[in-house]
Amino acid sequence: MQDGQLFTWEALSAMGGASLLTFFVVQYTKALIDRWAKWLPTDLYAVAVAFMVLLLAQLALGADSGDWRVYVLALANAFLVAAAAGQMHNKALKPPGDGETK
Repeated sequence: MQDGQLFTWEALSAMGGASLLTFFVVQYTKALIDRWAKWLPTDLYAVAVAFMVLLLAQLALGADSGDWRVYVLALANAFLVAAAAGQMHNKALKPPGDGETK
């Protein structure tokens, strides 16, 4: 941790930090999005949140905002981060060892 902060720009540019923040933002704002944009599926909303987290982290770390590659990589990685955030949600609802047998 740097300067007593839980998140750093470096952490938000990595899979773990980006997926955790994406999970929290989606969970806290999903009801508002469902009310105002019923047409937007939660999965795509999570990708949009992840894209913003990753893009802002890269720009904060000094990436060139005029370089198109920053945006393309942020979008590609956003799908992975959103999928990881979705897995966090699934594990929160159905934790391992909750009595289910396979």
